[in-house]
Amino acid sequence: METEVVIASSPTDAGISCWDLHTGAEHLRYKSCASPSHGLTSVAGRFLASSQIRESKSSSSSGSILYWSWSKPQVEVRSFPAEPIKPLVSNSQGTYIAGGGVSGDIYFWEVATGKLLKKWHAHYRAVSCLVFNDDESLLISGAEDGSVRVWSLFLIFDDARREEMKHLFEYSFHEHSLRVTDVKTGYGGSNAIIVSASEDRTCKVWSLSKGKIVRNVVFPSMIDAISLDPGEHVFYAGGRDGKIYIAGLNSPVTSNSNYGLHIVGALSEHSKGVSCLASSADGFLLVSGSEDGMIRVWDTRTRNIIRVFRHTKGPVNNVLVIRQPKYINPRTSATSLASAARRQGLTLPPPLEKFANSPDESPYVKVLIGPQTLPNQPLFSPYISIQTMEAQIKELQKQGSSAAAEVDVERLKSEQLRSVQMIQQWKKMYENLHQFCVSELLEGSHTESPNG
Repeated sequence: METEVVIASSPTDAGISCWDLHTGAEHLRYKSCASPSHGLTSVAGRFLASSQIRESKSSSSSGSILYWSWSKPQVEVRSFPAEPIKPLVSNSQGTYIAGGGVSGDIYFWEVATGKLLKKWHAHYRAVSCLVFNDDESLLISGAEDGSVRVWSLFLIFDDARREEMKHLFEYSFHEHSLRVTDVKTGYGGSNAIIVSASEDRTCKVWSLSKGKIVRNVVFPSMIDAISLDPGEHVFYAGGRDGKIYIAGLNSPVTSNSNYGLHIVGALSEHSKGVSCLASSADGFLLVSGSEDGMIRVWDTRTRNIIRVFRHTKGPVNNVLVIRQPKYINPRTSATSLASAARRQGLTLPPPLEKFANSPDESPYVKVLIGPQTLPNQPLFSPYISIQTMEAQIKELQKQGSSAAAEVDVERLKSEQLRSVQMIQQWKKMYENLHQFCVSELLEGSHTESPNG
């Protein structure tokens, strides 16, 4: 059985809790976190990131994004975006982070360098939730204006096509009448389904291939959280009445349930509203967080509670289930973990940029993403940037001309040269491909013109 951990946070400054999902053993607690809903994410299991929104006396709010390594309870990296960020999500490889702003803008950063790659206006009101689809070609957003929008990252990063398009989104769904509280996506890439929840007491199932709603489920209570069963037979909906409703995705229109059409049952144990849900990788365990400060683990086959965690006295608004990171061990002290991390040379990436096109931007490509890391390799080995190489070269040159330093300098210079050469090769390949396409189009037009 794959070892998984439960991670939970709160909107109050209660930090982040972490437990072993299957044994219940508590891991290190991480300090100084007051996250909004959907504002906590694990960046490919390498480190934790969370958005923070704090209200000031002047009635305006300020925001930041914080990083924690697994080996230290204190915040290690602080970023200050251009506006407060609510939802925060990372892709599975940990190369990008996307954040939704209170203005309705979406921000897209490169993790290794902190560079703000793109920013676009996505919604008329604050973005409330973000999720990547399974092949990570699409980003789905929900907002306080009641809309759910689907964004193709290929279009977002294609500047030429962006200028030709009337709008950037692939789909814009407006059937919700109140704030969207959660969005989940199934498997199948651009043919997957999307399930959205709202304060209008409905969950709606959308088809990406058809671009329309295929099922509308009305609940007895407002729904704040949803979790989609891996087999996509049912989905779970956490209500403000403390119940977790089970809705069938393939159930008939008629239903004998007391709760309504398509609702096949409910789990009821929380004393207050269910604010967040997450499932284990196999789907046999469902984890629910509540405003009562409790986290419950349910067996989805028997619908019984098998474990209970207490996060804080305050509410729980984020819960994640992820594969256990390498540097988590309940029997190892924080000092030992930190020492092990230092020996491996693990460092967190730099803060995220506030604005795009910073004055100190290098003419070189800022990052090269290497091959996937193996379990016994250092966690941050993919983060190799040309700027880092240059800095290491300068540092080694200052330290003297020992044989070891000279070898390292030459190695780094060689790596830098190969990186620049690779960039030039990519540019040449693109130019050749572009020329080929233009030639084909011109020849095609000349061939068709006599018959025109």
